[in-house]
Amino acid sequence: MVPSGAMATIQGSLLDEARGLLDETIELRRRIHRHPEIGLTLPRTQQVVLDALAPLGLDVRTGSKTTSVTATLEGARPGPTMLLRADMDALPLQEDTGLPFASEVAGAMHACGHDTHVAMLVGAARMLAARRATLAGRVVFMFQPGEEGYHGARVMIEEGLLDGARKPDAAFGLHVGARHPAGVIATRGGAMLASGDTFQITVRGDGGHASAPHDCLDPIPIACEIVQAFQTLVTRRVNAFDPAVVTVAKIEAGTTRNIIPETASLLGTIRTVSERTRTNVLDGVKRVAEGVAAAHGAAVEVNLIRGYPVTVNHDAFAERVLRVATELLGPERVQPMATPIMGSEDFSYVLQRVMGAFAFLGTRPAEGPAPPNHSNRMIVNESALPAGIAMHVAVALDFLNGR
Repeated sequence: MVPSGAMATIQGSLLDEARGLLDETIELRRRIHRHPEIGLTLPRTQQVVLDALAPLGLDVRTGSKTTSVTATLEGARPGPTMLLRADMDALPLQEDTGLPFASEVAGAMHACGHDTHVAMLVGAARMLAARRATLAGRVVFMFQPGEEGYHGARVMIEEGLLDGARKPDAAFGLHVGARHPAGVIATRGGAMLASGDTFQITVRGDGGHASAPHDCLDPIPIACEIVQAFQTLVTRRVNAFDPAVVTVAKIEAGTTRNIIPETASLLGTIRTVSERTRTNVLDGVKRVAEGVAAAHGAAVEVNLIRGYPVTVNHDAFAERVLRVATELLGPERVQPMATPIMGSEDFSYVLQRVMGAFAFLGTRPAEGPAPPNHSNRMIVNESALPAGIAMHVAVALDFLNGR
């Protein structure tokens, strides 16, 4: 056990050391940013990670189903296993930031900060590898493709990430964003992020001339009625203290002004912060769509696609993260979250199997607008990166030291 005063000194030195890595962290981040890759196959990004880890003497393994990298640092003494995670994939988006290191790949952009996640975890690996001689246990560095809708974490788990002698005892991940000022850590126990499911609905009627709707079965007003009924489903069938979001993001029907089409389609998302409400809303969306269509004599096809589960932080580990962040950064740089965020994250698969927590690192620009993640103008305040590096290291050491 390390006395609290000594730990505060250690934490301060970690942040100073991480600041010393800022230039090379920025260089690595920008190199990845220029060449974004999408999905589960990221060969260029994987090679950048492999090259960066090569001098550190880690046990490095790559995936067979995806271009993942798993690197293990063995300490000098027996002890538990800590997993630290960074996702690596970009988004199908045309960058419009005007940055000198903007994406050179048409239609692809690191608009969710995964380039920073990789660079920070590489920095943490360097710092922890330098402490190998005093480390009890091991650290597993998880570099994951396919977070943006491709279930990359699940693929890595299927390939044995969480099994065998190296099975992690705890897991930690960070995500950057402009919700918080640069260098601020925010997290909470319990539900941290929502589940993210998809619905695809096709209403089938009978087409015909727009001047004679009585001779047709117009699917458009039926589809519109379904959209409205979903809002009633949320406000009247879902507990306000266990919330859900049902958003119809796309409606498609018809070809021109004087033709009633045969079909109308809806595409949207369902977000919940508990598995119970998730199940109820998925069932409710199907029931409402079928019921409204049946009331008008129309057929309907409802396809429900389960996405990422709710990201649930373990209470004790979230408290550990908040304590470590307070010691490392100071209380003014720590914000316990009152409520979850309705975005989704596939680190949820890891936290279903391993004790741990997910946290946000503020990267809000010091001046000017702060476009959110997934914006074609999203930018990162790189001065926050040392805080992320040091948090990975400090959480790992805190857990391995058994505080």
